[in-house]
Amino acid sequence: MKYDVAVIGSGPGGYVAAIRCAQLGFKTAIIERYSVLGGTCLNVGCIPSKALLDSSEHYHAAKEKFKTHGIELTGLKINMPQMIARKSEVVVENNKGIEFLMKKNKIDVYRGHGSFVNKNLIRIAAADGTSQEIETERAIIATGSKPIVPEQFGYDKKRVITSTEALNIEKVPGSMLIIGGGVIGLELGSVYARLGTEVHVVEYLDRIIAGMDADCSRELMKSLKSLGMQFHLRHAVTEVKAGKSKVNVKAESRDDASKTMTWDVDYCLVAIGRKPYTDNLGLENIGLTTDEKGRIPVNAHLETAVPGIYAIGDVIQGAMLAHKAEEEGVFVAETIAGQKPHIHYNLIPGVVYTWPEVASVGSTEEQLKEAGTPYKAGKFPFRALGRSRASMDTDGMVKVLAHKDTDEILGVHIVGARAADLIAEGVALMEFRASAEDAARMSHAHPTYAEAFKEACLAATANRPIHL
Repeated sequence: MKYDVAVIGSGPGGYVAAIRCAQLGFKTAIIERYSVLGGTCLNVGCIPSKALLDSSEHYHAAKEKFKTHGIELTGLKINMPQMIARKSEVVVENNKGIEFLMKKNKIDVYRGHGSFVNKNLIRIAAADGTSQEIETERAIIATGSKPIVPEQFGYDKKRVITSTEALNIEKVPGSMLIIGGGVIGLELGSVYARLGTEVHVVEYLDRIIAGMDADCSRELMKSLKSLGMQFHLRHAVTEVKAGKSKVNVKAESRDDASKTMTWDVDYCLVAIGRKPYTDNLGLENIGLTTDEKGRIPVNAHLETAVPGIYAIGDVIQGAMLAHKAEEEGVFVAETIAGQKPHIHYNLIPGVVYTWPEVASVGSTEEQLKEAGTPYKAGKFPFRALGRSRASMDTDGMVKVLAHKDTDEILGVHIVGARAADLIAEGVALMEFRASAEDAARMSHAHPTYAEAFKEACLAATANRPIHL
């Protein structure tokens, strides 16, 4: 078979790229090495983790808040196998949805490991040992990433685990240690902390979610501590030894190597980041090499050094985010079609799906200080919001950063209920280069969580929040 475009990888970047290519009239194929479509995000990442986060939030609310709401329960308990089964059902439904979209858009699906024979020929090796080849005029590499697990940590998928295995634990652990205070570790840590697990987080840096605004780090850590999570910042894990039913973990202080800590826990979750998945793609056959981080270099059009070969998502530079990969998939498809698409990378939001959620877009206060950009900041706490009091979701704040001279919004940082949805308002306004006053003068429905954004903009533009 001969195609206009072949996409290797069916995660959010890959399947969205394939759909947009098909919409633009290109004969399109998509290649997936696993038996189901959707990549890491749908199968062992974004979707299943959010399913477990929601389930654990419901349990925690029933245990800690229902009585205050006048709802009394007896015999409340966790059915972990059912919780995992529901998560798996959500994944299956999404798998079916992507299969439907491939058929709807007349995209040919090939199952097997794709690798380049040359720039126009891709070999697909199936799980049963057979292989076939397809021709393509252009190709898009969208193979995603996989967890980083140092060899010395003894990753055995039983007691020393990654996020993949953490999504399928069918008995609530008594204890868990998480190496890494980033998004993945904190999300999964919060799941198990709500269910009653003793959770320790060991982080090498001096704060959690270090890539986000420092105020977000502080607010989230305060909230997670209230769940019982324990944090050990500025510590480096030096040894991980897995036994049959426990894991022994040792760490030392960055400030004083003689100060060490030791834990014996049921599970050790390694969550120190992810690396591009470019193994055995035959890149050497087409003259492509990766950089020191394993990423594929691309130009402004996301085209590699080989004309007609593009790369998107986690295999190239930038944040490893599903929605970033989706935007790049559309960008490449439209570029191939001769259009002039654009991605404003500074306005791709980042989200932590703990509860409260954390969401951020644009510059952090630390970045503005480092760049010497004159700015003003406006903050509004959720505890001062009527909607938050009504729902008992009073943790967190909205922080708006605006240019000191022009009042243009430069960054929005939210910790609080539904922050993942609220951030879209900040993105939209920043795309149109709105000022803090523009947002402050927009009518926001009452009572809503979104009013906190308006109040923060009032604080930023004129230091005159109404409800604080």
